[in-house]
Amino acid sequence: MFIMITSTWGRAARTTYPVVFAHGMGGFDDILGYDYWGDDYGTFVGDPCDAFLETSCNSYIDSGQKTMAASVQPFHNSEYRGWQLANQVESYMAATGSSHINMIGHSQGGLDIRKAAKELYARKGYRVVKVLISISSPHRGSPVAKFVLENYTLEKILSALFNVFGNIIYGSGNDAIESLKQLMYNDYDPNDGKLTGAKQFNEKNPINLLYAERYASLMTHQQGLSLNPILLLVKAFYDIDGNGYCLDDCDNDGAAGRGNGNKTDTDDDGLVGINSQQMGYRLIYKIKCCGIMDIINTYYNTGYVSDISHPSEQQMISKEAIINQDHIDVIGIPPDTFDEMEFYAAIIDYIAYYD
Repeated sequence: MFIMITSTWGRAARTTYPVVFAHGMGGFDDILGYDYWGDDYGTFVGDPCDAFLETSCNSYIDSGQKTMAASVQPFHNSEYRGWQLANQVESYMAATGSSHINMIGHSQGGLDIRKAAKELYARKGYRVVKVLISISSPHRGSPVAKFVLENYTLEKILSALFNVFGNIIYGSGNDAIESLKQLMYNDYDPNDGKLTGAKQFNEKNPINLLYAERYASLMTHQQGLSLNPILLLVKAFYDIDGNGYCLDDCDNDGAAGRGNGNKTDTDDDGLVGINSQQMGYRLIYKIKCCGIMDIINTYYNTGYVSDISHPSEQQMISKEAIINQDHIDVIGIPPDTFDEMEFYAAIIDYIAYYD
């Protein structure tokens, strides 16, 4: 069951409060040479057409829509990145005169926004965030992170990341190992004197209505040759089995849950299994045609994940309402046929109903 709550023609409704976009690991202004929050041509998906004869903009959103693309440390844990994000959001709110904010986070950015929401509550003394939406986020870890940490030296990890991300990996303040430890479910090293991992992060930054009024998530999966060539390369070394259920990390692969024994079905998006992605409500994305704008609605069949580390079996294995795209198609990394402009306009339209 889902409930339609968005506009249907042409353009997304304008949100009451601004929308902040939070990038994932390896992002900043761009990723892999492409604008992180852009379409295939580099146009920011949150850029309204608010200038005379402007064409490089998102014509699906209201000309008065306020948005910001945040830029935090490309490689670090989400405690640190979320604190940086809260700083930027607080400054942006002051500049725009906004008392509240909405946030969209992709991949690790979906963890960062949870930390930022809690931090903003602590600073302001009230619930600052209206709507939090994660996209393809490893809320309960990714097996890829553990595989890399266990099979490669620091030198080889940095070299591999350099080959993908370029000189950004060597930028000031980056910590690639902290990034990877964040994306494992359990603490990586119980003898190093500090707790790491998604489980520990979830305990410190829970789903809590004190911090955000509405939590929701968009989930992705794709298999085979449809995957981006970069993710096909990852698959050559490690294939995620990401749609089995159990409490915590029962098969010790780095992510909560366990595999169902079939690694070749649509159980992940190349980096994150579907058993890791739902936070709060699951959303359903419906592509329209013929001048009718795409829509996003709440999908109630899979319920609400309030205990972020321990969803139900259905929430971990259900393939309902999952977008058939890979982890980086949804942020405009070609080759892909995905319409990023209309997708993010539909998200903004969804937020407008609740903020």
